[in-house]
Amino acid sequence: METISHIDIDVLLHAHPYVATILERLSSHGHNVVLIGGVVRDAVGVSLGRPVTYPPADVDVATSAMPDEVRALFSDRPIVRVGEDFGVLVVVAPDGIQYEVATFRVEADYDGRWPNRVSLVRTLEGDVLRRDLTINGMAADANGRIIDLVGGIQDLKEGRVRAIGDPVIRFEEDHLRMLRAVRFACQVRGTLDSQTAEAIAALAPRIERISKERIRDELLRLLSLGNSADGLEQLDELGLLSVVLPEVTAGKGVPQPEEYHPEGDVYVHTIEAVRNADGFVVDPLVKLAVVLHDIGKPDALKRNDGVNMGGHCVIGARMTKEVCRRLRLSRHETARVTRLVRDHMRIADFPKMGRGKQVRFLSAGADAGSDRPEKRYAPFFDLLQLLVADCEASAHHSSGWGPILRETIRVIEHIDRAGDLNRARTIFDGHTLIEMGVVPGPRFGELLRRVHDRILAGDLSTRDEAMAWVQTELEDDAGPSASQDRTPDLSDSPSSP
Repeated sequence: METISHIDIDVLLHAHPYVATILERLSSHGHNVVLIGGVVRDAVGVSLGRPVTYPPADVDVATSAMPDEVRALFSDRPIVRVGEDFGVLVVVAPDGIQYEVATFRVEADYDGRWPNRVSLVRTLEGDVLRRDLTINGMAADANGRIIDLVGGIQDLKEGRVRAIGDPVIRFEEDHLRMLRAVRFACQVRGTLDSQTAEAIAALAPRIERISKERIRDELLRLLSLGNSADGLEQLDELGLLSVVLPEVTAGKGVPQPEEYHPEGDVYVHTIEAVRNADGFVVDPLVKLAVVLHDIGKPDALKRNDGVNMGGHCVIGARMTKEVCRRLRLSRHETARVTRLVRDHMRIADFPKMGRGKQVRFLSAGADAGSDRPEKRYAPFFDLLQLLVADCEASAHHSSGWGPILRETIRVIEHIDRAGDLNRARTIFDGHTLIEMGVVPGPRFGELLRRVHDRILAGDLSTRDEAMAWVQTELEDDAGPSASQDRTPDLSDSPSSP
């Protein structure tokens, strides 16, 4: 393989023209200035034929100029003082893109999370040596010439992720670097250097000292990759997964019926489901739901005296909510992931539901402003993705998700013809029931739901028809029991995927 000495600076500057101004303005005033970190790593990766997006959205610049000097040179631009004590300023370009310009620095007296002492320096070498991994320690000058002081090019060529200097020291400085090392090993489709891996295994329990927000961000970055299952397995091998997501490793040794799960125990099934999801799931929150979808099984098995895992969806949803809270996900994100875990078996009964119930299920959280079905019914399609990943990791395969997909197409076609819940509410709402003399209460809500289901099913198409149907129900003093017109919930039957 030919020697790599330059990055494609022209491609980078075409996408980020103001970077040229930053480089020229600093260098013309006698300051050493380089591109550093991910932008150089990704550019080298492209040269090596790796599947990397280049140029990246974020471009970091490091310089020998002190913060006050940077501020003076860019007095014509807005400056965001995000970390001036650490030598970091953000320059806002005319097009609104923000570029981090950081003074070379060395750090000391870490507490396992952050340095307690930062010294700004004029040399690049000191700045590089305090960074985490060799592949992130490469720099490039304004001409694209690579400055590699730590062997990052060779490590990237060989797919090796290696800590800069003593890995124990690097991970003692900031424990999050252990998660980052695993994530980068997946990102570059490489492997951890043996000494780096040994250091992580020795220090793994200390990851619990890191803030949950930082762990969350790193975990979601891993789940955004197309080989996150490999990353989860490596986190497990190194002892990190049992600290970060103990609910997942609790599935080890928990047996499942071999008839439906020949792949193995709950943990093995989970990893295989994630591996399937890696092939088509893009959203890391959906991927997180795949990771958590069966965490309720160990508890369900105990509660059912080892007979079956009925109720694991409800238990798992409750546990998932706590996991999401622990990871400091937003309320909306927590609700999304929790609903996916709660309903991941319920969707298997979709073809058995009445048409009205199907429309309700499909339309929950729908975005009426989108034309594409997967966008308009995004919550349902997220659930469908989870179902596919789950079924493909069991004996069911396409027989588990194929019928649901076919029925989904039919229901969408039906909605296009007959309308959705909003149309049903337009035809007949609670005010109409009150006008008909129905007093708000349990019977009121049941009648409204059932008349909407009739409209959704296409049995009733006008207000008059809906009122006539309700009148008939009212005249029948007893009326149908609340259990009629409901589909049995088989979501936790032992034979489900």
